[in-house]
Amino acid sequence: MTALPSLFISHGAPMVLVDDSPARSFLKNLPARLAGPPLRAIVVLTAHWESELPRISAAIRPETIYDFYGFPDALYEVSYPAPGDPALAAEIAGLLQRQGIGAVIDEQRGFDHGTWVPLALMYPDADIPVVQLSVQPGKDPAFHFRLGAALRPLREQGVLLIGSGSMTHNLSEYRRHMGQDKAPDWVDEFADGVWALLESRADEALFDYETSLPHTRRNHPTNDHFLPLFFALGAATPGKVPERIHRSLSYGVLRMDAIAFS
Repeated sequence: MTALPSLFISHGAPMVLVDDSPARSFLKNLPARLAGPPLRAIVVLTAHWESELPRISAAIRPETIYDFYGFPDALYEVSYPAPGDPALAAEIAGLLQRQGIGAVIDEQRGFDHGTWVPLALMYPDADIPVVQLSVQPGKDPAFHFRLGAALRPLREQGVLLIGSGSMTHNLSEYRRHMGQDKAPDWVDEFADGVWALLESRADEALFDYETSLPHTRRNHPTNDHFLPLFFALGAATPGKVPERIHRSLSYGVLRMDAIAFS
């Protein structure tokens, strides 16, 4: 049976919506590259919704959340009015519960920019139901892998599973490097090291990325933007080699890599 891939996407800064860049072009053209059943809904585990236990958005008409500041006024006028999917949210909660993972359904949560910024480029008509999942910074990569694995069956039902974070994410460094076209070595060595572990399916080393990869803390002072990768990996069909479908640089230190699993 065919299934949609699971994706890890580096969503970047909100300016990806308006600035001409390789990442913007990639996101706009990505849906045409996705094989699988007709798209029923999208589930996004987003780095910008943190909680102790997994939370699942179930608002019928989620609001657009502007969880950023200091950007041009035009960005605060963008809305992404995609519908929610309370029935799918309940289905997700059931799938997690069957794997021993407690979750909370949130009937109020809107879409943060980890969700609506990439989706506004990928699916600008905003006519596909979207459900958000929160990230758990207090839990490890193995936990987020389990989250993805629990939802794996949804891929055969036309649900696109996305981990939305960033391959590298040090906002204190980007202010010093934002005008550069080439990433510092410490950025490329980490990002390319991640890909090497994925390509060789060295999951154990990847789960222990803080010690197995160079410059981890410099690229990820916090883990919230890297944990979505493990959600996408867990949702993948076991044994399949992933594909790096995009690589580019934003603001000098933010690698905008994207990876398709299965």
